[in-house]
Amino acid sequence: MLADTDAGSLITAAQSGAQWGYTLLSAQIILIPIVYMVQELTIRLGVVTGKGHGELIEAHFGRKWAWLSISTLVIACTGAIICEMSGVAGVGLMWGVPMWASTGAVTLFLVVMVVTGSYKRVERIAIGVGLFELVFLATMILSGPQTDQMIAGLKSFPVGNSQYLFLVAANIGAVVMPWMIFYQQSAVVDKGLTTEHLKHSRWDTAIGSVVTQLVMIAMLVTTAATLWAHNEGGVDLNTVEQISDAITPHLGYDAGRILFSLGIVGASLVAAIVVSLTAAWGMGEITGYRRSLGDGVQQAPWFYVVYAAVLVVGVSIVLSGANLIDINIFVQVLNALLLPIVLGFLVLLSQKALPDPYRLKGRYAVLVWSVTGVMCVLGVYSGIAGIFQS
Repeated sequence: MLADTDAGSLITAAQSGAQWGYTLLSAQIILIPIVYMVQELTIRLGVVTGKGHGELIEAHFGRKWAWLSISTLVIACTGAIICEMSGVAGVGLMWGVPMWASTGAVTLFLVVMVVTGSYKRVERIAIGVGLFELVFLATMILSGPQTDQMIAGLKSFPVGNSQYLFLVAANIGAVVMPWMIFYQQSAVVDKGLTTEHLKHSRWDTAIGSVVTQLVMIAMLVTTAATLWAHNEGGVDLNTVEQISDAITPHLGYDAGRILFSLGIVGASLVAAIVVSLTAAWGMGEITGYRRSLGDGVQQAPWFYVVYAAVLVVGVSIVLSGANLIDINIFVQVLNALLLPIVLGFLVLLSQKALPDPYRLKGRYAVLVWSVTGVMCVLGVYSGIAGIFQS
């Protein structure tokens, strides 16, 4: 769940606060139970069936539909790794480190960590670096947000503005991510969890949903209080350093830059681990190659090839010189546009792949279908409207 608040998500939240103040704060609050609802289904499918998401789609809908689903996964993973590497590159540039050096060092670290580690070790490293994101909770408090402005923002929904709709789609895609669905289901299978662990896994996910959304809210509030509140019409962010500049006055220049860097790099690293593993697991589910972190390079070479390839592609695109902020927001909108395929398969599998005791039933089934339907429509509509009206 920590990976759900990756560099792209934080940049999207920062841009939302800088441009629109607190008007997108309500969306972040509403998304807390929604992201839990979605991720809980992945846990249920994983621990009950013992199979990954791609495997279940192939088993119940056929190989062609499975390849369609994996294709969306690869697109989402490629976009996500670009976000993570852009976050690392942006922080590196703040400290005068060339992009090739910062992204190259992180790529090497990630490859060595996975090649030499078990799932348990990799997960502990990911959680450790991901916890640096909590620094943004401190910046939110120190930024001194005005209560009346926050209340006014919670009541404002300028849906007639294409730029606002574009960021609505970006925020949806920044929270309900296609690769998170594949990852969590594959992860619980790789860890060997069973129905005995279902209760604990649900609590784990519930706490993670709240924590990660609090981090998103913290970033949005921080930039709204420091940038939007003092600039009529909002501020259009163009670099990662601009986000840092909004935070450093409240923590001291040096301390602020260090803590901001740790937060962004932590978010980038934990998500980079998750994203690259997701692509490697997902492709393995369809092609059939061995895909457990416990197998080692000699027994599962293609797993590690795919893992490394995703990292290399992400680094290459970041080094092309494109605007890092624009890339991150576009990737989140792309996630929103892919939701009908991803969420559609998720809810269908929850009806078809699960035995009766664990199947969606009654009012909760109606609620899940309704919420996922609304999310798909809103994400696609906002994304398309934002793109074509801009």
